[in-house]
Amino acid sequence: MGVLNITPDSFSDGGELLRGDHPDLDLILRRAEAMLAEGADVLDVGGESTRPGAVPVDTETELARVVPVIAALARRFPAALISVDTSAPAVMTASAAAGAALLNDVRALRR
Repeated sequence: MGVLNITPDSFSDGGELLRGDHPDLDLILRRAEAMLAEGADVLDVGGESTRPGAVPVDTETELARVVPVIAALARRFPAALISVDTSAPAVMTASAAAGAALLNDVRALRR
């Protein structure tokens, strides 16, 4: 699984996949291509950090971060499984419509 954190405060990449407040789609697609070439079968896209002390993100912000990324990944890499890392029902629904095939919810659908 290749993880693509589309957040400014990610514990793993510190926001390097953003350009300002928006996803850097060119960089994200290059990173995803490299992950797939290295053997990833799943691309996991997250728009809200779950690290301890992270500031919660409203649904509209999370949607703006992940849905364009998922749609671009689905178009560019149709054979890859795309996962969305979210606990927000609206983000799950929009992500599935954009091409996400898996839900990765650390809150186990309790939200």
